[in-house]
Amino acid sequence: MTEEQEVFLEHIQKKGLKRTAQRDLILDTFLRMEVHLSSEDLYRLVKQEDPSIGQTTVYRTLKLLTEAGLAREVRFGDGLTHYEHNYKHQHHDHMICSECGRIIEFFSAELEALQDKLAAKHHFQITQHLHRIIGLCAECRRAAREARKQETSAGTQNRQATARSRH
Repeated sequence: MTEEQEVFLEHIQKKGLKRTAQRDLILDTFLRMEVHLSSEDLYRLVKQEDPSIGQTTVYRTLKLLTEAGLAREVRFGDGLTHYEHNYKHQHHDHMICSECGRIIEFFSAELEALQDKLAAKHHFQITQHLHRIIGLCAECRRAAREARKQETSAGTQNRQATARSRH
């Protein structure tokens, strides 16, 4: 049994709940995935292995994982709650591509130092923080440049064709 599994088992026992095969499957699937998952994403994954599992069971188990400190809820502005690994994972922040939804995790000592300096300046004690930087990833920026080039090229060709047809 992994440390995470032990933490989860201890948590559900404290709550008077039993260990079930479905909870184990949800936990194991969540721990295997190193990506941000919505409850719907996790539901689709576990449903492939156990078609009898219900979406409510997945949602409630995610709540238990969060309470146990194994998962953390994050919101990226897409209207969904996503979950990421939290147990013994290093703090990080997120850059989110507004075009494709890609999430880039990063850590910046400079950003951490700046926020501490700002908090001290305002006599503010930070208890937690979430940084979300929204923008365009390199791939989407490249695709946008290519689309603009094609539009410019098509526009130039259309103007040339129009000019030729007038003569």
